[in-house]
Amino acid sequence: MVSERVDATEPVALSASFLLAVRRDDPTEELATTLADLDSETLATSLDTDDARTAFWVNIYNATTQRALAEDPGRYESRRQFFSSPLVTVAGNSLSLNDIENEILRRSHSLLTMGYIRTPGPFRDGFVETHAPDERDPRIHFALNCAADSCPPIAAYTREEVDSQLDLATRGYLDEHVTYNPDARGRFGGLRGSGRALVPRVMLWFRGDFGGRRGIVEMLRRYEQIPSDADPRLSYREWDWSFDPADYTEAAYADAAHENR
Repeated sequence: MVSERVDATEPVALSASFLLAVRRDDPTEELATTLADLDSETLATSLDTDDARTAFWVNIYNATTQRALAEDPGRYESRRQFFSSPLVTVAGNSLSLNDIENEILRRSHSLLTMGYIRTPGPFRDGFVETHAPDERDPRIHFALNCAADSCPPIAAYTREEVDSQLDLATRGYLDEHVTYNPDARGRFGGLRGSGRALVPRVMLWFRGDFGGRRGIVEMLRRYEQIPSDADPRLSYREWDWSFDPADYTEAAYADAAHENR
């Protein structure tokens, strides 16, 4: 059983304990209260690197999603309301999943502009600027689990290993969800020298996070999904929004071998 007596001056460990308690169906009330009662200045001092901030907020996002749906699976029937309603309180700020992903982790870059334009709003007296990572990391899209069947598996991220953990999560997701056909024909039957790559839908929705088409191709090369000299045409997989509350928790953690590495 995860201990609820976690040092509040180490928020990343607290966030991991919160996530693991949700996974194991342990009581979470005291952990949630500790998160809510965190001092904002203490939180900012403790989350002193982008690695720490990213690990903390990814854990909080995934724990909050699972906790909310365990309490009421019916919430998922109205996804827009589910993602936009406050579900967790951190340092006195009531946050929705959209707040965590799009305002904090993505630094207020609008989903409507595919992540190309930053549209900061009047968000809680500078909370985003204080607690968000300095830079966006597109690999979070292979770590955040919103409960859809197409979402990646969940892991507990740590400040010390989050970079390697995100690399492993990204490689694992791309290995499963990228298909490369070097012989595919281009538009109107013409040939494009490097074929076609079918890639995850999140690379379209958050195209700006990845650095546009060029950034996506570079990521595919880096994670050995295409040859190092390939420059394929990109197509995007459909996203499977289906959610089965009966097996959500088990499926969410399936094959998450990197969790304990």
